[in-house]
Amino acid sequence: MKLLMLKRDSWKETIAWVIATWFGSGCAPKAPGTIGSLFSLPLVLIGVWAGPFAMLTTIILLFFIGWWAAHIVLKTQSKQDPGFVVIDETIGQSLTFVLVSSFPLSWYIVVLGFVLFRFFDIIKFWPASFFDRSLHNAFGVMMDDVVAGVYAAAVLYGISFL
Repeated sequence: MKLLMLKRDSWKETIAWVIATWFGSGCAPKAPGTIGSLFSLPLVLIGVWAGPFAMLTTIILLFFIGWWAAHIVLKTQSKQDPGFVVIDETIGQSLTFVLVSSFPLSWYIVVLGFVLFRFFDIIKFWPASFFDRSLHNAFGVMMDDVVAGVYAAAVLYGISFL
């Protein structure tokens, strides 16, 4: 699906589509969640450089912007959580690295964090499963990935001491 083909009626909807698809990365023909997570890694690296407080502040701000964007986009869709909405993956992937953002990151920690987040995002342990199955709105779309990011962050933090 191409971003240009998606329905938009105003500049507000256009901005919402760009944010919800994380600059079009969610329009990948295969594995849009994985591609969206991958395209979130530059934000993670900037966040690590800026420090934990700046990273967490950015994630919180982006969560609310993403919630708004997902709400706008979901109003035009028949699916409750379309695959091309990947702003939630951006939030979850970024949260994965918050606890280790004050450590020097090596390539294997970045790869491990990426894999851990994708694992928890796909498996959806409770309460992520609750948000995914019970809340059929933009908040539910965002929160299941927040939970996956928190789980991945806890595991990555523990592993980083090994």
